[in-house]
Amino acid sequence: MTQAFDLIIVGAGSGNTIPGPEHAGWKIAIIEKETFGGTCLNRGCIPSKMLIHAADVAETIHTAATFGLAAQIAHTDWDRIISRVWQRIDPIAAAGAQWRQSQPDMTVFTGEAHFLDAKTLEVNGQRLSAPHIVLAAGSRPAVPAIPGLEQVPYHTSDTIMRLPSQPPRLVILGGGYIGVELGYFFGALGTEVTLVHRGTHLLQREDAEVSQRFTECYPRHCTLLLSTQIQRVQPQGEAIALDLLVDGSPRQITCDVLLLATGRIPNTDVLDVSKAGIAVSAQGRIVTNPFYETTVPGIWALGDITNPHQLKHAANADARVVAYNIAHPSSPRRGNDYAMPHAVFTSPQVASVGLNEREAQEQGVPYLVGKRAYSDTAYGWAIDDTTSFVKILAHPHTRQVLGAHIIGPHAALLLQPLVNAMRFGETVEQLAHETLYIHPALTEVVEQALLDIAM
Repeated sequence: MTQAFDLIIVGAGSGNTIPGPEHAGWKIAIIEKETFGGTCLNRGCIPSKMLIHAADVAETIHTAATFGLAAQIAHTDWDRIISRVWQRIDPIAAAGAQWRQSQPDMTVFTGEAHFLDAKTLEVNGQRLSAPHIVLAAGSRPAVPAIPGLEQVPYHTSDTIMRLPSQPPRLVILGGGYIGVELGYFFGALGTEVTLVHRGTHLLQREDAEVSQRFTECYPRHCTLLLSTQIQRVQPQGEAIALDLLVDGSPRQITCDVLLLATGRIPNTDVLDVSKAGIAVSAQGRIVTNPFYETTVPGIWALGDITNPHQLKHAANADARVVAYNIAHPSSPRRGNDYAMPHAVFTSPQVASVGLNEREAQEQGVPYLVGKRAYSDTAYGWAIDDTTSFVKILAHPHTRQVLGAHIIGPHAALLLQPLVNAMRFGETVEQLAHETLYIHPALTEVVEQALLDIAM
């Protein structure tokens, strides 16, 4: 027997935000195979930032001598650091599920869903159908094929933040945002961290100057092995041994805990979307039109399962569009991911929006560059910063911001006015000459970078 609904939502992360007043009286099913709240709440951005704040506090203590303050960390209470996070987050996830289950016309199914045909899903042996289906099943950590990996215990970002004790030695495979954020956290608290990366620079998708500066700064947190290939991993007593080629030379390192931070892949495959006739890209993402409807009418997709940005704020924006379009089929809204910002919460912090120089050159887009160091501002002097900078790209004819890239303290906050400027089409002259910047706040570094371009 098939249970009929008006709307089925697969995934209780951003998908859980879709039901609202516009869907009053609808019979709705939500399917979640893990914990309510999705990756961001339970395994991603929120718990990691709570942990990274502890690292920020530790780094303040480590660098206190620069400002004439003698300080050191007397003791690291791992249990308290970790429990502060999960005692707060776990009840939120549980309460979210309970609240949805208590609502009239709402049914929550816990389990893994897969398609039987274009409008029928199966979960735990139960068949569900609806004229409207939303796929918001997210992504999962990618696990590379490494010889010997099946013989050793390893962690991904899904599990590493719940370690019962602080590891003495940690090896991280991967130099993207997950690897560098978690490497910073563990390193700041005293773990001996080795970060292994096959490329020549960390955060290689960032602007080349940002990536280079970040790579220069990051070794203060850990041992950094670049241009490194992993040959094999194997148990060595209670430890884990990794056989590497570092710049072509063989080397073996050992650790107590191994973290794979080698990217994420969309959960498209587990849904059996081919049985529904839903098109998928070469990267495994569900293909949608500008309204986030898939190639099958009535089936929508949002978040990591379709959006290459893989950002929580992108998924939330997707969900708002999908929620509206399902309720207003005669006047649908287009999604808009122009000027999609992102940030990497490590030390130094990194934030970016829009085109970087490499992308502008590849696309043949003309651009001007404005760049200023934090040290060119009074607040930069106050915090004794010698490595951070703001870089802005602008179109020489329209005078509008094409992209902005910041490395340094509070980068994510400093970026926001430039994101707004891009979304609303403000020119660099308007931003530089018609806006007042508080003196001596750190925002003056953004003003000075704009003045490099403004006429």
